[in-house]
Amino acid sequence: MKVITADQVHASLQFPALIDQLQEAYAGTYTMPPRKVFLLDEEAGSYDAFALLPSWNQQLIGVKAFTYFPAPAAGYKSLYSQILLFDRGHGEPLALVDGTSVTFWRTAGISGLASRLLSREDSETMLLLGTGNLATYILRAHASVRPLKRMMVWGRNRDKAAAVVAAVSSELPDIELSVVDELRDACGQADIVVSATGSHEPLVLGEWIRPGTHTDFIGNHHASKRECDTELVINSKVYADSRDNCFREAGEILVPIEEGVFRREDVVAELSEMCAGKATLRESDDEITLFKSIGMALSDLVGAGAAYRATL
Repeated sequence: MKVITADQVHASLQFPALIDQLQEAYAGTYTMPPRKVFLLDEEAGSYDAFALLPSWNQQLIGVKAFTYFPAPAAGYKSLYSQILLFDRGHGEPLALVDGTSVTFWRTAGISGLASRLLSREDSETMLLLGTGNLATYILRAHASVRPLKRMMVWGRNRDKAAAVVAAVSSELPDIELSVVDELRDACGQADIVVSATGSHEPLVLGEWIRPGTHTDFIGNHHASKRECDTELVINSKVYADSRDNCFREAGEILVPIEEGVFRREDVVAELSEMCAGKATLRESDDEITLFKSIGMALSDLVGAGAAYRATL
């Protein structure tokens, strides 16, 4: 059985190839039981967690296990993750793949895939909220699927936002990259808005988003928290990576449902339907689209599988 390190994952994966593989996988046949997230401490205010994400298709069986400690002790990371792959035909263990690196690639890949399916084809300006480890991958993924000319990065810490810009500027020489301070103004300029923050309160407001914008919310996984307000949700055509996951963990959708202004049936489609051509996608240049992503085990299977095959 192979052990595939983070360095090997990074050397193996690239955009838009991974986005193509994700789209093909979600359009195909697969099985994905609901992910299980276990809070390790029931004390109010603690979000330390352990999670299991199983899935399989006609080629591979996989399970990702990860721990999440949002306030780690000195010397430790907030997230540790591993993906175990088995051969679908015979059940033989194939590889143990670093899950943290795969998560960066596949999460950004799904964001890029949602943009490919929902944003306007002529989208030129993107705003990213968030400066964590995922940020550079998101910028690379979106640059691979749309003819972007300008990318703006916002973060609570301006120096961290500047570091994100510096990290990708040489890779994306044809795109104007900048740090922005005023969210309202930046939202009003963007064709694509992606939020990948740890915020528990809305950062993106519906009144700031202009017609035709595609929005994507990645950072929140709590039923009572959210990165955008209710107005944006009710003004948008809403899509989810997985209805099951979002109806359990996505406050962006669950809070408006609790408020009585949005229904579960108002979610237009989930990712498998979108990729298989079974869903209505963007129908005009004036529609606002909203994609909510929680994270799906099949994405981990695809990313880990691509890294494994690259090492053969």
